[in-house]
Amino acid sequence: MQAELEAEGHKVSLSKLCRWLGISRRTLYYQPKRRKNPLDEEKVARVKEVIERFPTYGYRRIAVVLGWNRKVVQRICQRKGWQVRKRSRGSRPRAKGLISVASRPNERWATDLTMVWCGRDRWCTLAVVIDCATREVLGWRLARQGNAATAEAALEEALIFRFGCLGRVCGKLVLRSDNGLVFTSKRYTATAKAYGLSQEFITPYTPEQNGLVERFIRTLKEECIWQHRFGSLSEAREVIGTWMRYYNMERPHQALGYQAPSEIMVIAA
Repeated sequence: MQAELEAEGHKVSLSKLCRWLGISRRTLYYQPKRRKNPLDEEKVARVKEVIERFPTYGYRRIAVVLGWNRKVVQRICQRKGWQVRKRSRGSRPRAKGLISVASRPNERWATDLTMVWCGRDRWCTLAVVIDCATREVLGWRLARQGNAATAEAALEEALIFRFGCLGRVCGKLVLRSDNGLVFTSKRYTATAKAYGLSQEFITPYTPEQNGLVERFIRTLKEECIWQHRFGSLSEAREVIGTWMRYYNMERPHQALGYQAPSEIMVIAA
């Protein structure tokens, strides 16, 4: 219903009045926005402290670290301009096979290699082994050579970490990897077979089938490797080892309901 203005016994519509005065109706209906409630500066300081310690964390993980409601943290990040706007990723490639999900610990492990710049020791190779169910880092090895011996050392460390000793595992344990020369070499395949592991290779050129360990390596680089300028191999080992322990024992993992991998392992046990 159109609003009207009564003057000298005549009714004039607001739209006609606006045309006479040369202004828009929006100007008449405009109401200034109410001032937002001021932020709690103490809470802002706490959030900023966590962001400075963990610059890659989003508001959800920050809320878990602080033990607060995530909406409170999100409001602070939005008002302060600390929340990063996600960019559109478009369509994502989907795995064409090997889509089964590990439902319990020691059902499937995943392994992969990546390169780390170590200053005067130049490029070194990092081999990692994780449990696909708990996302726990079981074994890792950083060495100058990216050969089967490095990957084998990481696998043996994983066996000792999980079972307490080296020997054939009881039950069926699948070890997933890509088709690289290291994992398909005679030495590595013989080692996996000797320990009773069943190797499972992804489809060539389909890294998303080994997405759990690929995503872990990205997290490792974002939160640890890319934030340091290592001067040597020994320095890189120390820093990465500290982060690995933090990842297993404390870091809230989104896929685990923002619990640490070690907490999931305790529940499963």
